Amino acid sequence: MRDLGVGFGYLMKGQRWVGRHGRWFGFGLLPGLVTLVLYAGALVGLAYGADDLTAWATPFADDWSSPWQGVFRGFLTALLFAFGLFLAVVTFTAVTLLVGQPFYESLSEEVDRTEGGDVPRSGLPLWRELWISARDSVRILVRVALYGIVLFALGFIPVVGQTVVPVLGFCVSGFFLAEELTAVALQRRRVELKERLAMLRGRRMLTLGFGVPLTLAFLVPFVAVFLMPGAVAGATLMVRDLEAPQEPPVEVDRKAGSAPYA
Repeated sequence: MRDLGVGFGYLMKGQRWVGRHGRWFGFGLLPGLVTLVLYAGALVGLAYGADDLTAWATPFADDWSSPWQGVFRGFLTALLFAFGLFLAVVTFTAVTLLVGQPFYESLSEEVDRTEGGDVPRSGLPLWRELWISARDSVRILVRVALYGIVLFALGFIPVVGQTVVPVLGFCVSGFFLAEELTAVALQRRRVELKERLAMLRGRRMLTLGFGVPLTLAFLVPFVAVFLMPGAVAGATLMVRDLEAPQEPPVEVDRKAGSAPYA
C-alpha cells in the first residue's frame, strides 16, 4: 500500500518540477491547448449537426405524430452528443500525446537531464516515433474499450454495479492513463508496449497511485490541459524509479546482529 502514496508523490513532484521550470510548463501547454480547440470545434459542430444527423438516421419516424417524433429524436440527439462527449474525454490524453509528441519528448528529456544520469534517446526519426505512438494508443484504447464493455455489463448487478464497478472503472482508467504518460519516457528507452505493461503491472499500486487521481482530475478537460506538462514530468520521474535495479533484501545474521560476509 505504500506504493500508492509514492505514486501520488510522483504526480505532485511532476507538477512542482514544471512549476520550477516555467518555460517548460508553457512549452508543454501548447499541445493540450491545440487539442482542446480541435475537440471544442468538433463538439460544437456535433451540437449543431446532431439534429440533422438524427433525422437522417431515422427516416422511419418522419410520419410519427407529435409529440412522439420530437421525444424520440430528441432522446437520440442527446444520446449522440453524450457519446461524443464520452469519446472526447476518453481519447483526449491519447490525442494530446500524439499531437505533442515532439514537445513532450523534449520535456521528458529535460527532466532526465536535470535529475542527472543518462538522457536516453530512441534514435528513431520523428515519423517513426509518431507511428509507434499512434499504433500503441490504438492498442490501449482497444483494451480500455474491452474493459469498459465488461464493466458496463457488471454495472447491472445490484449493489455491486453501483459501488465496486465504478471503483474498478477508475482503477482501469488510471492504470492505462499512467501507461500512456510513461510511454513518453519509455519509448525513448526503446521499451515496447508489452514490456511497458509488464513493468507497470509489477508495480501496480505505484501505477494506480499515479494514474487514478489524475484520471479524476482529467474528467475536466480544462484541468487536463494545465496538468498535462506536470503529468509528463511526473511520469518521467516514475520511470526512473521503475527502471532502477531493485536491490535484494539483505539477510541479517541474527546471532551476530549484522549482515553476513559474502
